[in-house]
Amino acid sequence: MTLQFLGAAQTVTGSMHLVSANGSRILLDCGLFQGRRAEAFERNKNFPFDASTIDAVVLSHAHIDHAGNLPNLVRSGFKGPIYATSATHDLCNVMLYDSAYIQERDVEFVNKKHRRNNEPPVEPLYLPEDVDHTMSQIVGVGYRKDFEVAEGMMVKFVDAGHVLGSAVTSIEIRENGKTTRLGFTGDLGRRNMPILKDPEAIGDVDIFISESTYGGRIHEPITGMGDLLANVIQRTIDRGGKVIVPAFSVGKTQEFLYVLFTLNDSGRLPSVPIFVDSPLSVNTTEVFRMHPECFDKEINQHILQHEDPFGFGRVKYVRSVEDSKKLNNLNQPCIIIASSGMCEAGRILHHLANNIHDPRHTILIIGYMAEHTLGHKLVERQPVVRIFGEPHELKAEVAVLNSFSSHAGQDELEGYVAGMDRKRLKNIFLVHGELQQAQRLSEKLTAAGFSRVHIPVRGEKAEFPR
Repeated sequence: MTLQFLGAAQTVTGSMHLVSANGSRILLDCGLFQGRRAEAFERNKNFPFDASTIDAVVLSHAHIDHAGNLPNLVRSGFKGPIYATSATHDLCNVMLYDSAYIQERDVEFVNKKHRRNNEPPVEPLYLPEDVDHTMSQIVGVGYRKDFEVAEGMMVKFVDAGHVLGSAVTSIEIRENGKTTRLGFTGDLGRRNMPILKDPEAIGDVDIFISESTYGGRIHEPITGMGDLLANVIQRTIDRGGKVIVPAFSVGKTQEFLYVLFTLNDSGRLPSVPIFVDSPLSVNTTEVFRMHPECFDKEINQHILQHEDPFGFGRVKYVRSVEDSKKLNNLNQPCIIIASSGMCEAGRILHHLANNIHDPRHTILIIGYMAEHTLGHKLVERQPVVRIFGEPHELKAEVAVLNSFSSHAGQDELEGYVAGMDRKRLKNIFLVHGELQQAQRLSEKLTAAGFSRVHIPVRGEKAEFPR
């Protein structure tokens, strides 16, 4: 058996790992790499393998950095099945079409500038028809059910608690009379987070591929999440400003709305309009409503009482471009939630461009911002940032609430691995984390008695004798 780490190696985007055994080649995730525009396009466009030689894809969840390059894989010749949970299938059905749409619109915008500068045009990575083919290849599978993905490879999903439908994957590989159990976190969630059930244990494995997004950080307590948010909102409103929230349309937007719902329920949410400016968020929220089997007891209790945790009478979902543009002229306190989560595309860019210069406003960061993204530059509070290629002075407040993270922190990652048999677990590979974060988690796991912890570089292979 051979593992090759082809994405999200010493970075947090573009998750993609290749498992080869028994003559079969299985891809774990196929995500978009996000970062510097030219580098991102090059890495996403060209796969380091022949797509037609991949037998199957096992998808951990629907976030774009894990699923977003599937249509390009299909366009490049992949014909096999894509295995995912049923909720992940339904989320991909809205997310991948939205991704294709955004790419087409962004390319149009960029090409207008290219024409003015006599530069060659650029093309989108894939088109809606490529998404059509991709969706026809996705096979929805339930949690805790064994299924065969290739000869000698049995897979089982358990709930990762990260986003609706997210899964920790267990792969049992039988090769030359030997059985090896491989585990892959995808993205691991946190206990007691709003909406979703807690992460489930995967059981004992021989090899474990773990994310390390927050491998060097312990999050703020979840219990204080509402109070911190209420403080940010109140001080922004007191100075007559808007709260601008970049948020992933899948998971982060719904979590944020649910916390606003609880604040409203307890009388702590100021009376201001709330706008979700993202057609994708509208559609994915509907998918959330279709899958209450993924919800924890608390939110299901609200639903049984005919309450709407994603609306509560104060939320306006914005679909049209015209209504989105009207928000730029809204000269009153409000909360605007828009995607994309890392500020690399979508309507959030327009809201930032129109509000970043005004100290009354707050840019509220509630998710991870990968290195080199606009979101990361905002977290660093760089005095000037570029939006659509134009410089903008950062004068708005930037507030960062790490308690909203849906990724496990260092202590939670360590605790998840600690539940496994140390004698059986021979190899741990840390991926989906910047190098410093992965190194800190490696140190923690080594100190806890796990002797073989490795941080692979992109393209690195790990071979295990037959």
